[in-house]
Amino acid sequence: MIEGFFDDQDALLFEINFITSHGLELAVDAMLDTGFSDWLAINHQDLDALGWTYFDQQTMRTARVDVRFDIYAGKLGIDGSEFNIPIHVGKDLTEVLLGRQWLTTRRLVVDMPSGELTLG
Repeated sequence: MIEGFFDDQDALLFEINFITSHGLELAVDAMLDTGFSDWLAINHQDLDALGWTYFDQQTMRTARVDVRFDIYAGKLGIDGSEFNIPIHVGKDLTEVLLGRQWLTTRRLVVDMPSGELTLG
């Protein structure tokens, strides 16, 4: 289970680790976005240092328009476990996004009055 936190605008944030192709772990804050249907999305500029392997493209409908994402094979560290997942890489993403696929394998608890946010 990982403990999350709320930002100034009550976004649901969790610290995760990108694991580079060389095994280096880079801690980042990721926002849980239940409107995003896959595992993880990042901005293209965040990809440079990771060394992940490109393998596909996918067009997805966002709130505004259809967007083409490049799909990379990436590795994440979350709560002491490593996950090999498809990473959606696009332009104009202002946050690292955790998608709702995480909710198929983990329980989300959000209790804003008490400040409790967990994904486990």
